[in-house]
Amino acid sequence: MRLSTKGRYAVMAMVDLARHSGGKPVALAEIAERQEISLSYLEQLFAKLRRAGLVGSVRGPGGGYLLARDVGETRISDIILAVDEPIRATRCHPSSAAGCQSDKSRCLTHDLWEELGNQIHLYLSSVSLADVVGRRVLGSSRLFAAHREAPSSGVAAE
Repeated sequence: MRLSTKGRYAVMAMVDLARHSGGKPVALAEIAERQEISLSYLEQLFAKLRRAGLVGSVRGPGGGYLLARDVGETRISDIILAVDEPIRATRCHPSSAAGCQSDKSRCLTHDLWEELGNQIHLYLSSVSLADVVGRRVLGSSRLFAAHREAPSSGVAAE
C-alpha cells in the first residue's frame, strides 16, 4: 500500500489551510511552521494542488493560498490523488490483466489486496475536508486501543 509522506503532508496542510483561512489567503510559511513541514516541500505540494484545482494562489503582500472549493466538497482522496499516485495495495497495475508473478499470472492474494486498496479509496472518498476540520471522522481505532488496554475480568478459564 502506498500512502506516502506527500499524501499525508498534503492532507495536513489542506486541513491547516481550511482551519486558518477565514476567506483570506494563508502564507505557506505559516502552514509550514504550524505543521512542522519544510517550506520547500510544501511549495512543491501546493503547486500540484493548484494544478489539480484544489487551491488558488494570491500574489503579493498578504498573499498566499486559498481553498478553491468549499471544504465540504473537497474529498481527502482528491488531495492525495493530486499529489501522489493512486493508493495501491498490490504490486500489479490496476485494471491490468497481467499479474505480478514472473509468468504474468496473479498471485493468490491479488484480489484480497486489490479490494483493500478499493476500500481505502472508498473510505477516503467518503471523508471531506470539512469532516476532518470539524473532527467528525469516526475514530474506531480508539475502540481497538481501549479494548486492548481493558483489564481482564480476573475470571480464569477452566
